[in-house]
Order: sequence, then C-alpha cells, then structure tokens
Amino acid sequence: MSIIKTDNLTYVYSVGTPFEKTAIDNINLEIEEGELVGIIGHTGSGKSTLIQHFNGLLKPTSGKIFIDGKDIWESKASIRQARFTVGLVFQYPEHQIFEETVYKDIAFGPKNMGLSSDEIDQRVRETAFAVGISEDLLQKSPFELSGGQKRRVAIAGVMAMEPKILILDEPTAGLDPKGREKILNLIKAHHRRTGCTVIIVSHSMEDIARYANKILVMNKSKLFCYGDTAEVFKRADEISKMGLTVPQITRVINELKNRGINIEDEVYTVKYAKDVLLKYLSEKGGRAHD
Repeated sequence: MSIIKTDNLTYVYSVGTPFEKTAIDNINLEIEEGELVGIIGHTGSGKSTLIQHFNGLLKPTSGKIFIDGKDIWESKASIRQARFTVGLVFQYPEHQIFEETVYKDIAFGPKNMGLSSDEIDQRVRETAFAVGISEDLLQKSPFELSGGQKRRVAIAGVMAMEPKILILDEPTAGLDPKGREKILNLIKAHHRRTGCTVIIVSHSMEDIARYANKILVMNKSKLFCYGDTAEVFKRADEISKMGLTVPQITRVINELKNRGINIEDEVYTVKYAKDVLLKYLSEKGGRAHD
C-alpha cells in the first residue's frame, strides 16, 4: 500500500495577481511504505513545494494528497494527524534551534505530542545516541555545539517524534564532505533501523545515487519520472539535457558504452562500477586486479 499518494496535485502561488506562478502542476504519484526516495531537480522545479504538501504546510490549489490512505485535508483532525505522521526537516534546520539545552530541543516535538515524561526521556536519549550526540552534551546549550552537531540535534528533534515518514530538505547543505557523509550515514542508519519511509531532497545526484533506492525527478513544476534508481539512470541523457548533473562515474561508463564496450548495467556508484568492470574483464579473459 502506498503511504503517500497524490491525485492531480497542483499548487499555484499568488493566484489572481500578476505574480501568479504554478509551482507544481498535476502531480500523480505513489510512494510505497519503507522506501528511501531521493528527490532531485533544479531550483524552482517544485521540489520544496511538493514536500511541503506532504505534511500539510501547503494546501493544494487543486487535487488531493493522501497520507497512509487518508485525505489529509478531509478534516482538522486529519491534517493534525498528518503533521505527526510526516516529520519535515527544513534546509539549515540548526537555524530553528531555540531551547536552552540540547535535551529540551530534542524533547520539544515529543512533548507537543502529549507523551509521558518517561516516554519523552527514552526517545530523547535513544535518538541522541542514534545521531552521535553523547550523553554529556544533552545538558549543554545547543549554541555551544559545532555546525554539524547542531544539525544532528535538529534532525534528532524530528526523529524523536518517530514519524512514519521522514522528509529532509537538502540535509547536507553547507557541510564539508566529512560532515555530509556523517549526516547521510545517520539518515541511512535510521531508515534501516526503523523501516520508516525516508525522502531526501538534494541537488547532489552523487549523494542520491549512493543512498536512495528510488529517485523522483522534478522538472519545470512537473514530475519528470519516478522509479528505481537503475531505471532512472537509464534516462541519464535526458536528465543531463535538463541541466542536471548525473554522477561522474555514470558519465564515464556511458562513454565506455559509446566506445563499444558492452556493459548492459546502469552504473551510478563507484563500487558498482568496479564490480561491473571486473566482471567484464573476467568474461573477456583479462586479468582483474583490485
């Protein structure tokens, strides 16, 4: 069963004014429970507008959105439930930290859910551990932490609410490569541990290729394609023509294909490229070295 479904979802900004603009146009989409989905597209393609519909921050101009089988705009109770079911982490979430201590910041969401003190305490400590925030940091001011630590605290605050769907908008923006790797690994570990549906919006095709098992491509307010990572990369030429950069290793392998080397697989990570090339050399009788 799909945990997210949209029917002809359309959103228009500034309706009836000279600034009227269609941000997402007639989106029909179904995302199955437990998927790790990457969303890519240019700035202005509709990515952020789309995900803000998933937890009811924006109301459709037309069309419907269903979360866990329920039309979220059916009633006030439905929209409230959707906001607990879908956890949304905005770009640069550390800018939204405001509590006196790390503990209180992570506890803010669970507290608003009306959970008991014991349940809140358990969630705070378990989530802090999961994102690499040590016990001794919980009573510190979050403003004393490094940029990467602040971001992990902000993400932990949403994870502690245990949403069935976790959405992260550019979770690695502004981080160095080491910090980016840490954030993506903790998101992947959370997905593996909880089995929840995870959606990552990113400009980095390299990151999406490495971590997502499905990819959704937005282009000019429309859904260009949605499918398994390998299926999407079969359309690498079309994606490149949109001005989106496919992973470097994909470009290398595609060039080898153009030069007559028969590699049938769609390659989008370095590790997979290594396996494919070693197999190709072995079949051709060449010597394969690590």
